[in-house]
Amino acid sequence: METEGQLRVMDVFVGIRDPRQAKKVEHDLVELLVIAVCGVLAGADDFVEIEEWAKEKHDWFKRYLCLEHGIPSHDTFGRVFAAIDADAFGIAFRRWVSSIAPNLEKDEVVAIDGKTSRRSGKVNATPLHLVSAFAAGAGLVLGQRATAAKSNEKTAIPELLATLALAGCIVTIDAMGTQPNIAEAIRDRGANYILSVKDNQPTLADSMQDFFVAFQTAPDKTPHRFEEIVEKDHGRFEVRRCYAFDQLDCLHAPERWPDLKSFAVIASERTIRGKTTLEHRFYISSLPADAARINRAVRQHWRVENSLHWCMDVAFGDDQMRARTGNAAHNFAVMRHFALNLIRLDPVKRKGGLKVRRLIAATSDAYRAELLGLI
Repeated sequence: METEGQLRVMDVFVGIRDPRQAKKVEHDLVELLVIAVCGVLAGADDFVEIEEWAKEKHDWFKRYLCLEHGIPSHDTFGRVFAAIDADAFGIAFRRWVSSIAPNLEKDEVVAIDGKTSRRSGKVNATPLHLVSAFAAGAGLVLGQRATAAKSNEKTAIPELLATLALAGCIVTIDAMGTQPNIAEAIRDRGANYILSVKDNQPTLADSMQDFFVAFQTAPDKTPHRFEEIVEKDHGRFEVRRCYAFDQLDCLHAPERWPDLKSFAVIASERTIRGKTTLEHRFYISSLPADAARINRAVRQHWRVENSLHWCMDVAFGDDQMRARTGNAAHNFAVMRHFALNLIRLDPVKRKGGLKVRRLIAATSDAYRAELLGLI
C-alpha cells in the first residue's frame, strides 16, 4: 500500500530529462522507466527479459499507462538507459527514498561500501564500481555513487555523503574510507562515524596496536568499557569482545580526526570445525567510549555484505549484467536498488527470499501493484 507522502512509481521519474531527439521519440520516458522497474521487480535481469516479460503483461500495463506505441524493444531500453544522465537518475532514486524513509531512527547504522559489477566493463576498460549507502536496520539502499574513471572510493564517498540526510545516524566505513576529510563530511551531515583502521593509516594503526598490547598486560589499571557477545550458528561458535577507550593522547595525531572521542578494539574469536582463530580489528569513532554501542554498530555494518552485495549478485544477477554502453550499467544498477527497496518495504513481509518474492511479483498483478503503490 502507498504510505503517506510516498511517491508513486510513476512520479519518481518525473523531472528526468529525456536525452532523445523529440522528433524521434515513440515511447514516453516515464512510461519506459516504469516498465523497466516493473520488469526488474518481476525477475528480469537484462533488457531482453524486460521486453519479453512486459509484452506478456501488456494488458496490465494498459491499466496505468498510455502505451501509445506498445512496449519498447530491448534495443530502445538499452539506448535510453545508456543516454540518461546517471546523476539525474540517482537524484530521482534519492528523492523517492526520502519519501519512503524521511527520518531514520536515531543511531541507525548507515554502512558505506563499494561493489564492482564485474562484467560491466568493456575490454581493457574499468567495470562499474558503485559506492552505496545502506541503512542496515531498515534494510534499504539510501543512495549510490559511481567511482570516476581512474579514481577510487576516497573521492566517491564524500560526494555520496553530501547527498544524504544522516542526522542522528552512525556511519560506518571500511578502511578505504578512513580519511580525515570523510570523517569531517560525516560530521557535517550531523552523523557520528565509526571508521576501520588498518594499513591505510599505518602510523595510527601501530599506535593503537601498541596501546592494546600494553593494556593487555594490566587491563585493570586502564579505564575502559567492555562488552562480550557470544554467538552460535551452523557449527560456528564466535565470541566478540569489544574494548572501548577514550585515552586519545595515546594515539598518533588524534587532532587530525574531527570530533574524535574514542577508539575501540574488537577481538573476534571464532571456532569452526574445531579450529579456533583470533582476529583483532581497530576503530576510531566520534561516539563516546561505549563498548556496547560500538560493538552493535560494527556488527550491523557487515549487513551490507549479506543484505545488499550478496543479494545483488545472487538474487539480481549483478555480476552477470553486461550492459556496457554509456550509463547503462550504472542506471540498471540503480533499477536493482529500486526493486530491492520495493520488496523490503512490503508491509506483509511474505515468506521466502528475494527470488521467491520476485517470482510472486512476476505472476501476481495484485502483489506487484501493491509494491509499486498503485493501489
